Amino acid sequence: EPNGFLHFGHAKSICLNFGLAQKYGGRCHLRMDDTNPEKENDEYVNSIKESVKWLGFDWGNHLYFASDYFSKFYDFSEALIKNQFAYIDSQTPEQIKVNRGTLTQVGKNSPFRERKPDENLDLFRKMKSGIFPEGAHVLRAKISMASPNLNLRDPVIFKIRHVPHHRQGKEWCIYPLYDFAHPLSDAIEKITHSLCTLEFEDHRPIYNWVLEKVKKCGFFKNQELPQQIEFARLNLSHHVLSKRKLSIFVESKTVKGWNDPRMPTLDGCKNRGYSPKGFIQFNEMIGVTKSDSNIDFSVLEECM
Repeated sequence: EPNGFLHFGHAKSICLNFGLAQKYGGRCHLRMDDTNPEKENDEYVNSIKESVKWLGFDWGNHLYFASDYFSKFYDFSEALIKNQFAYIDSQTPEQIKVNRGTLTQVGKNSPFRERKPDENLDLFRKMKSGIFPEGAHVLRAKISMASPNLNLRDPVIFKIRHVPHHRQGKEWCIYPLYDFAHPLSDAIEKITHSLCTLEFEDHRPIYNWVLEKVKKCGFFKNQELPQQIEFARLNLSHHVLSKRKLSIFVESKTVKGWNDPRMPTLDGCKNRGYSPKGFIQFNEMIGVTKSDSNIDFSVLEECM
């Protein structure tokens, strides 16, 4: 997601994805998941591209943007509504949160869950036209409010956001959520393997549900659906590896910017004197696992 500069953890993911494609004669796509217009901009997009190239990898002609698929996401959503796999919920965000339940208590069905497809379709089209304020309605997947996996309790898949987009401008005022856009982007691009970190393991059932239901609606015929596989993210001692947390340092001007040499970003480490070869050696040394572990910072320094 182009909402910050890439950090050391992203280097692990980049080396893994592009490395596997090279090893097995495949190809790796570089896609910007730009579905959150409040936090994304072209500066971050350009930084991401430069960092991937700096590490020595090339996506060739395979640079993509999830925002280029917005029209397709909308068409998929209309099909889900017509087939009663999705509905418009008019509860407030607070009501949705309360009725979602907890780890020990099942959720409650929305009073709008059994709306007729025609009514849902009419409301969804009006959402797209921009006549409703933010929070008035959302589009939710119709799965199960009693699922032990909270992520499957009728997740929201489209929200109203009256915010200009860095690529689409003011064309859209409804935006898909990541759990909806991610699997569909993969399918559109005919991805075979979608590798992501372990925090998305509980989201894999949504990934599969979205693809299966959209295929039932008549899309992706005669096509093998992509498969999501999770691996452990990089945990490096004495380092914070989270764009959300690192952005606090930038916004508070505690550092000079994302490329400050004290920042564990790829742009920052260039100013430390780190090399791409050092990162590649580091990632070969630590390997890939399915269980979380903490790597001592001295290992990275030794590789550099």
